[in-house]
Amino acid sequence: MLRNYSNSRTLGDNIRLGTLTAFTAGTINIASLLIFLSFTSNVTGHYAILAAEISKGNWSQVAVVGLWIFLFFLGGFVSNFIVINFNKRSKYFAHAMPLILEIACLLFVGIYGQFYYRKTLEETEWLVALMLFATGLQNGLTASISNFSVKTTHLTGTTTDLGILFSMFTQKKFRKNGELVGRAKLLMSIMFSYVLGAVFSGLTYYYLEFRVFYVISLCLLVVIGYDAYKIHIRHFNTQYRYSKIYKKPNLVSFLYDKIHGIPEVKEPTRGKKRKLVFDE
Repeated sequence: MLRNYSNSRTLGDNIRLGTLTAFTAGTINIASLLIFLSFTSNVTGHYAILAAEISKGNWSQVAVVGLWIFLFFLGGFVSNFIVINFNKRSKYFAHAMPLILEIACLLFVGIYGQFYYRKTLEETEWLVALMLFATGLQNGLTASISNFSVKTTHLTGTTTDLGILFSMFTQKKFRKNGELVGRAKLLMSIMFSYVLGAVFSGLTYYYLEFRVFYVISLCLLVVIGYDAYKIHIRHFNTQYRYSKIYKKPNLVSFLYDKIHGIPEVKEPTRGKKRKLVFDE
């Protein structure tokens, strides 16, 4: 999900990434709505609120909402900045770091909300700001590494694209276009996963409350851990095979032998010279 970049990604890579991250985005959005009475997975409504507050001359609220919009923008900026600057050194590190930052933000919201939150307006504004930064990180990452094919924190563009695609599918030549069909599968998986995450958050919030952010962080850890597992297991197998083929020991093969033991190899008897022993 995180190893491949831009055009080297497959449809399966994008569907897996889109499904899991859309689920977390839907969960975050409904949790923030129930707790803070504010959406935090997109800023479309916040632009309308910003314009309304400007027209009223309520400059303190203009500053707050403007900060929220800026932090969502900053999240996308930071994600892509990390990707383009560290991609040559390690694609996995560059793609995993924005998710690690997002997890840190969500864990802070969960821990602070569970133990310290007093439901003041100032606390609410800062926690909403932090969650907007977190979702900006996620949206920036998925869009950046997928060549803008995957955006998971809001469904406005997704719904529009699906409407266009389904209108095209009324003609047979478009229904046979594999690229368009794959695009529709990706968008539908994102849409259903987002709704599923929102339903999950709505059903479990009254039992979990702020602990729902721990569940969200766990889902993001699955995204990070899946690729880490694939990378390290593949590297381990490659190193072990190399050491066995070329008879050059290395640390990986040494640890493998220590854990599993060195199997006994019986020498073949075929072709071996025999000694004849005569009785004296």
